[in-house]
Amino acid sequence: MRQDVANFIANEFLACVQNAISRTQHEDTHRPFHAALLSEQALFWSRFERSFSTSFGQRVIEQISQAAAINGGAQFAETQKVTLITLPIDQINAIEEHISGLRNSRARRPANWNIDVSELSAVRAVQGTQQLRVISDLWWQKDGINNYMSIKTVKPNIDQTAEAKRDLLKLKLADPSANVYYGLYYNPYGNFKQDYAWSPPMRIFNFNSDPCVLIGKEYWDTLGGNGFYEEVLAIAQQVGETTRRQIQDLR
Repeated sequence: MRQDVANFIANEFLACVQNAISRTQHEDTHRPFHAALLSEQALFWSRFERSFSTSFGQRVIEQISQAAAINGGAQFAETQKVTLITLPIDQINAIEEHISGLRNSRARRPANWNIDVSELSAVRAVQGTQQLRVISDLWWQKDGINNYMSIKTVKPNIDQTAEAKRDLLKLKLADPSANVYYGLYYNPYGNFKQDYAWSPPMRIFNFNSDPCVLIGKEYWDTLGGNGFYEEVLAIAQQVGETTRRQIQDLR
């Protein structure tokens, strides 16, 4: 990993924990029923975990992911990238019908990214075109190829997932050479993509086999290069030597 990227990631991790510590110190902690039912230690860790989850949110993951893409050889990388595309109205309508069918269990087959893209690409254009505005959580360009990623929490709901697939399909149909991804930065169910088992959004993507879905190690290695996942974890462990002491001092 490039040293400047490693330093940036370490600083993001450190700032995230320090923000959580600051928020824990200043938040309102009067919760009489919690205090009556739980231990003081349980109350403290509940407050801190809530503060940490707030700090370690979308912005931190997007910033670290942008740095990872630069480390992986991207010439350009941006978060919250706005892309203007033009698509045939017939394809736009077909995308909507596809998403609606998956959501309402009316689809004639389960989701399969490669087949979905192939079938939607084949839709004939007879009604003219329409310009659309798509916002991607992360965009990077590498070797002249555009890459777009929708970054979600590791247990996304069906609404978030449906909207993300809608946008990714639009981007892919407008630029067939582009790579588009739906990314979860870790897997709460195990080390492998096949282990992922959060059911609410499963109708929209096949999380276990769709190539556009990146989870955990595959997410980080796609961005930063082979072995980047382990390097990010190592940085977190190193920063943790400092932050764990700070948390104990707060306690």
